[in-house]
Amino acid sequence: MQRNKDMGETYTITELAREFGITPRAIRYWETHGLVSPHRESRNRCYDKRDRTRLKLALRGKRLGLSLAEIKELIGMYDTATSGSSQLLSFLEVLARRRGALEQQRTDIEAVLQEISRFEAQCRALIETKRDRTQTAEA
Repeated sequence: MQRNKDMGETYTITELAREFGITPRAIRYWETHGLVSPHRESRNRCYDKRDRTRLKLALRGKRLGLSLAEIKELIGMYDTATSGSSQLLSFLEVLARRRGALEQQRTDIEAVLQEISRFEAQCRALIETKRDRTQTAEA
């Protein structure tokens, strides 16, 4: 972390990448999508506290499985919120949608696993039937 008279605390891309356990390329990805906007000092990107917080929120949203649009919406609320209540209510709505999608995925996965079990049982029964026929024919 560095100090800049005009900007306060600043961070290099390497420092942020190390702190969050991601690559500099990942940070540049978030920059491309407008979630962080570092200023430049010669050829180096310099990130301020706002960028660091936005990056942290973006990564948290990604871990939750949120879409890029949802992450942008939440970060936008963070920037404009005067009270945390509206932001929290919106976040609860996003989380509820994500929970619903995950629960639907779980239901779908359970149905597919049941189908696989049924097919496995049918295959084993066919193998056993063929084995019995072969043993009867040999006898």
